[in-house]
Amino acid sequence: MRIKTPVAVALTLTAVLLGAACGSDVKPAASGSGDSTSSSSETSTPVQSGTVRLCDAAKANGKPEVHVPAAPVTALNIHDDKVGTGASVGPDSTVTVNYIGCGQASGKQFDSSWDRGEPATFSVTGVIKGWTDGLQGMKVGGRRTLTIPGDQAYGAGGQPPSIGPNETLVFTIDLISIA
Repeated sequence: MRIKTPVAVALTLTAVLLGAACGSDVKPAASGSGDSTSSSSETSTPVQSGTVRLCDAAKANGKPEVHVPAAPVTALNIHDDKVGTGASVGPDSTVTVNYIGCGQASGKQFDSSWDRGEPATFSVTGVIKGWTDGLQGMKVGGRRTLTIPGDQAYGAGGQPPSIGPNETLVFTIDLISIA
């Protein structure tokens, strides 16, 4: 999807990230201190080595590889691929990020700010629960991968045609700044 105006970017990001979601307790996975090529670990049931596949998205425009689990997850997984050194995201922060989102069931990318050629800015209170909870404590300059269960994403309704009902979503996010 190619969007050129800031308003269209904001509307697209809102459409992708907004949604009603039920919550569960979130326990961040262990954080790395640098770049990591290992797969994320779900907080309740670790993703075992060899049970992930790459998201079907070309590595272009600076996009990272995104690893998606072979099966849906039941708890939010937070994995710091690179820990930042700047300010930390709080509950009412407005952030500017680059991100790529992939669906677990399809194994395909459904959105990417890198493809649009500009980062997205939004309040962490105005997005899906998996993003709101998953961005907390992230530091500017970091890269984080969130593996979000369907009930913390778009729930039973999904976001047709790209996101199925209760689909697990995987986002890799670079935090550029906090306003």
